[in-house]
Amino acid sequence: MDNIEMIEWLGYLGSVFVAVSLMMTSIIKLRIINMLGAVCFAVYGFTIHAMPVAVINSALIVINLYYLGRIFSGKITS
Repeated sequence: MDNIEMIEWLGYLGSVFVAVSLMMTSIIKLRIINMLGAVCFAVYGFTIHAMPVAVINSALIVINLYYLGRIFSGKITS
C-alpha cells in the first residue's frame, strides 16, 4: 500500500467514526467517538493540504475536549 492509499483510508476511517458517533445515545461516547473522527479528518486534511478540512476538524477536537472537560468536572450533566 502506498501513502496515497493510506491517506485515503484515514479519511474513510474518519467518516466511519463520525457516522458511528451519531448513533450513540450517550453524549460522552458521542463526543469521544466524534473526536476520533475529527482527529482522523484533521490529519487527513493537513496531509493532503486541504486547510478547510484540517482547520474545522481541529476546531471540533477543541470543542469536544471543552465539553468533555465540562461534563467530567460536573459543570454540565451528560
